[in-house]
Order: sequence, then C-alpha cells, then structure tokens
Amino acid sequence: MKAIVYHGPGQKSWEEVPDPQIQDPKDAIVKVETTTICGTDLHILKGDVPAVEPGRVLGHEAVGVVTEVGQDCTKVKVGDRVIVSCVTKCMECDYCKEGLTSHCEAVGGIGWIFGHLIDGTQAEFVRVPYADNGLIPLPEGVTPEQGVMLSDILPTGFEIGVQYGGVKEGDVVAVVGVGPVGLAAVMTAASSGASKVIAVDGNKFRLEEVRKFGATDTIEAGPDTVEQLRALGRKGAGVDVAIEAVGIPATFQTCLDAIRPGGRVANAGVHGTSVDFPIDREWINNITITTGLVNATTAPDLLEDIKSGKIEPEKFVTHRFTFDQWDEAYDTFSRAADEHALKVIVTNA
Repeated sequence: MKAIVYHGPGQKSWEEVPDPQIQDPKDAIVKVETTTICGTDLHILKGDVPAVEPGRVLGHEAVGVVTEVGQDCTKVKVGDRVIVSCVTKCMECDYCKEGLTSHCEAVGGIGWIFGHLIDGTQAEFVRVPYADNGLIPLPEGVTPEQGVMLSDILPTGFEIGVQYGGVKEGDVVAVVGVGPVGLAAVMTAASSGASKVIAVDGNKFRLEEVRKFGATDTIEAGPDTVEQLRALGRKGAGVDVAIEAVGIPATFQTCLDAIRPGGRVANAGVHGTSVDFPIDREWINNITITTGLVNATTAPDLLEDIKSGKIEPEKFVTHRFTFDQWDEAYDTFSRAADEHALKVIVTNA
C-alpha cells in the first residue's frame, strides 16, 4: 500500500510501505476512505514531537471500511463503515474505567498512538488495536466528511474546551484562537447553552466564518483584546470561561487576564514552550485552570448531535483533495491563513 511517511523534521513522502497485518486478536484492519490533516501533524513535521520516529506513517483521523478483524473482535465485522477514533482504549484498565482513556495503560499510558507510536491513518489501510472500542459505526445519513470530524477535533474542542471549562447554561465563553479545535469549541459551547461565545483571532477570514459555528461576538486580536473581552463579560468583570486554542504564551496570558474572579481557563492548545503563571496575582482569585489530551469518549454523543442537526461539522471543510494530491493538501493546510483553510479532506478516490 501507499502512505504518508515521516522521515524527520520537514520531511515526508507518499510512498510504498508494507500492508498492515493483524498483530493481536483484538485488532482490525480498515481501508481508509476519508482522512484529514491535523495541526498535530504539522507539529510533528516541525520536530516538536520527538517520540515520532522516522519511518512512521502519519495521521490519526479517518473514516473507512473494515476489511479484516481479529478473532477476539465481537462488535466490529468485515464490511462495517466506521469512524477511527484518535484515541486507542482497552476499556479495562483503571484509567479507561475512570474515563481517562487518553492514558490507557494497555497501550503504554498514552491513548494517542496513531501517527505517533504506531502507524497512522494517512494511508490506504490502517491497523486499529482494540478495534471494538476504537471504531465507531458510521450511521446512514452521516457523511464521511461529518464523521471524520469525530475522530479528533470535535471531541477535543468539546471535552478539553467546553467540558473541562465547565461551560454551563448562560455562561459567557471566550475562545482564543479559532482554528479547527477552536471552531469545535465554539460550535459545542454554543450548543451547550452559553449565552455568549466570543471568538478571538488575528485572521479576518476565520472571524467571518466563526459566526456560522455559533459565535455571538468576534474580536480581532490586538492590544486591547483583554479590555474588549472583559467588557463583554459579566458586569465588565471578565468572561466565565476562556478556552485557549492556540498554544503560545501570549494567548494563554490573554485567557488568564480575561476571566472574572472564579473564572476558568481551559487550555486546549498544544504548547511548545513554557508559559508563566502569575500565582502572586492569581492565588486570591479562585480561578481554575485545566489541561488535557482528548479522551474521545464523547464521540457517540456528538454523533447523535450530528444526526439531530444540533451541530453541523461539515462546515469545517474548506478544501478537498485525493490521495494523489497529498503534497498540495499539506501545503494548503500548512498555509491555512493564506489559503483560507479550516479543514482539508483527503479521500481515496
């Protein structure tokens, strides 16, 4: 088969690799029909994730068809159309039983293994460990483009942004950075009952698009961003929840500065460097800061929201490519601001 293979920082290629094989009775093999590129893939290509070794097939999001199952698979069967979850989970270890599948002990304490510790989904076929838990049936009426957003970005924005941020009915929520994960946080915060969802970004195209995802207010990032956020909050004292979806010190600081006393910062961005936390200022303010790696346990519930029309993840898709256009797809997504790209879809046409 062919796959996108990582060859070190800045290097990847679409090349022939061995077909994946069943290695464990709980494995399944999936023929990939639809996949996408994540910001994490770009971090890998920058050399930010040293655990990814040269020779690794990239990608952790896909919709496809099951072509082979191990003898211990009891739910999935050959011919099923499925969503591949980005998190691998045994559902038997203590972490999985607690709902913290992102730290599944059976796969070494980190549930994100596709395109990281094992070969991923930017390929014609992918091996899925613990397939009964990691594959979600794609129902009739839900498109592959909608389904692939449930592999990662929708659960990430919802779980790490909205749920960890404790968003509740009537809250004023700021989402700082409205790339794909930030947009997912906007979409699911709006559907969770937030009274205001304020989107902050430096890209005018994203700020125009974000209202389609449920934002009530937009702020173009600048020197007075914090003042604008605080003014839109409760009695001018700040927002209830600030979701950081960029991963740089400046945006983390913006979130800290924008929340009211008792407010919450939910960090969803992937940080490549340390940030400062002014505890001498904040110890008295009763704030909460959360971080996390997606557990992807909410994907079935989000799937029901898609079926009912409560959320519309097809709005993420701005560009479409086929497996013979991987270079163009990566180039477009890596220059998302210039190309007005939100999510790119790559299909095995």
